[in-house]
Amino acid sequence: MNMQSKNFSLVTEIFLLGFQNIQTFKIFFSLLLLIIFFVTVCGNLLIILAVSYNRSLHSPMYFFLTQLSFSDILLTTIIIPNMLHILFYEGTSVSFIGCLIQFYLFIATEAFECLLLTVMSYDRYQAICNPLHYTTVIDKSFCLKAILLIWLIIFCMILMFSVTMSQYQFCGPNVIDDFFCDLDPVLELSCSDTSLVKIESMILVIPIVLFPFTVIIVSYVYIIFTILKIPSVTGRQKTFSTCSSHLAVVFIYYGTIITMYSFPNMGDVKKILSLFYTVITPILNPVIYSLSNRDIKQAFRKLLSKVASGLPTSWLKGLPHL
Repeated sequence: MNMQSKNFSLVTEIFLLGFQNIQTFKIFFSLLLLIIFFVTVCGNLLIILAVSYNRSLHSPMYFFLTQLSFSDILLTTIIIPNMLHILFYEGTSVSFIGCLIQFYLFIATEAFECLLLTVMSYDRYQAICNPLHYTTVIDKSFCLKAILLIWLIIFCMILMFSVTMSQYQFCGPNVIDDFFCDLDPVLELSCSDTSLVKIESMILVIPIVLFPFTVIIVSYVYIIFTILKIPSVTGRQKTFSTCSSHLAVVFIYYGTIITMYSFPNMGDVKKILSLFYTVITPILNPVIYSLSNRDIKQAFRKLLSKVASGLPTSWLKGLPHL
């Protein structure tokens, strides 16, 4: 065993293959990614600014929405620039440390979004099912404690992974057939027994994915029963509209993750699913919330009006009336 280990050359650099089958459409795909990156960052940043500058939106629901937007911006920034580099050079090399950092940031944003969507569903449950006690249960203190607790859980998760993986040797091959550093492709580079970190990841699925998803489902079962008890059709529609955006995001996000990790050996199909929840989902969130939420649309108009009013008159001549 000692003699074999001496023949191993430890991995210091990793080559990400990306999408090798779409080089014919490289320019088109690159432009599409650039547009998605721009729209995702600007759309989510616009939500954060609109909520911040509009006092009527200073409520727990919209505070959590800004946190979701922040998470989407972070995830997009982690994934898309590196994807563009891979497309341009038909693969790219990253340091092993850089690959691990991307992996830790990736799982941090994914875990944050899972737990945040759970807190948002609990917020909607209290608002619809217990409206008289809502302001006493969901206050500023609850919001801050919830976010801090989420980040504490994420810190413990990353610490556990980093401590375990620091004990492994990675001796190659140094090629990952993917567009970012995920857990399974990284572990395939290890020449150590990786069963411990695999067990840890399976255990973490319970508090990070399964338990939150169960809480969301139970919350919405109670919400739907409460909505059905509302006598007027208009009242039911108005109440359901306050949580329809969140429900749509939950189904898109969890549906993709559960499908991908339930069938891990799917080759290029897994890449497409990964592309969906790392690139497409962050852009869908601002689109869904801005199109279906009247308060957000009004906040957008007010924010754009403020921006337009601060521009020189000569700049506004060619702009449509707001």
